[in-house]
Amino acid sequence: MSMPVRIEDDLYEQAKAASKGECRTISGQLEFWAKVGKAALDNPDLPIEFVRELLIARAEDRQQLGRFIPGQFRG
Repeated sequence: MSMPVRIEDDLYEQAKAASKGECRTISGQLEFWAKVGKAALDNPDLPIEFVRELLIARAEDRQQLGRFIPGQFRG
């Protein structure tokens, strides 16, 4: 279900710029920011970057992930 929401013009422009770099729609970018913010507030002991990366990882297609083999990758 989608719902129209009013936001400040400045926030819209920031989401518009960020959405291009992260390959999301503007509404998708705003939704992602909201999810990161909610998760961060729900888990204040976790670093915000960890929360962000966790949400991105959870959204990945599990079928395209490779099997983890310890010691295989040395970057």
